[in-house]
Amino acid sequence: MAPKLDTEKMQERQNFRNVWHTDLSHTIQGDTPYCCFALWCAPCASYLLRKRALYNDMSRYTCCAGYMPCSGRCGEAKCPQLCLATEVFCCFGTSVASTRFLLQDEFQIQTTQCDNCIIGFMVCLSQVACIFSIVACIVGIDELSEASQLLSCLADMVYCTVCACMQTQHKVEMDKRDGKFGPQPMAVPPPQVMSRIDQATPPAIGYPPQGYPPSGYPQHPPQGYPQHPPQGYPPSGYPQHPPQGYPPSGYPQNPPAYPQYPPGPAYPPQAYPK
Repeated sequence: MAPKLDTEKMQERQNFRNVWHTDLSHTIQGDTPYCCFALWCAPCASYLLRKRALYNDMSRYTCCAGYMPCSGRCGEAKCPQLCLATEVFCCFGTSVASTRFLLQDEFQIQTTQCDNCIIGFMVCLSQVACIFSIVACIVGIDELSEASQLLSCLADMVYCTVCACMQTQHKVEMDKRDGKFGPQPMAVPPPQVMSRIDQATPPAIGYPPQGYPPSGYPQHPPQGYPQHPPQGYPPSGYPQHPPQGYPPSGYPQNPPAYPQYPPGPAYPPQAYPK
């Protein structure tokens, strides 16, 4: 089941849309001091970055971030600090890769083709150096042994350099997460108020500005405006409503009473067929 889950996670990472804030080829420019620190004290940098990736909550720590078969079986819950220190010193490459996977899964970050080429070159060079060393031991030729040692030295230099760049990349990404580069990209923008170009300061929303209306402007309603209704209205001689003598004499006051429905027990008549 574990290999199947790892394959599914790798396929999911291929569909991620976000990218690293800084790719591996520009990490030295992005944070040169930290890149030097990660180069000369790589295990310490790996320890600090893993702790920071867990938001300094070591109760969440799992060996290799849960990506290896040994995860959760090393007694991490009892002493997570000691287990993390053992991981970064004894399995340094795995600790760097685990922190990388942890950040990628959290922020849905994909690995660019450039980063894949750099990491793939590092892995292939290490494998070639290992093969040359084995062949040199078996054959016993001095020239081949010297060539294998030079190749191993080159592979170690590339390995340390790429790991330092990877850890710097992780650090820059967490700086972005913690808001050290300014406000978050998805933060809610502050409310804005539209105003005319000729207004230096927009008026208060919903309330008239101070000094309004200007002096000399007639008040509302202006003085002298006729009241409603004006006095003496309606004019004399105008018929009142209703006029006197309405309705005329002889007109029924109320509408005629209609028969009750249904009719009484005398309905239907006796001669009417049932």
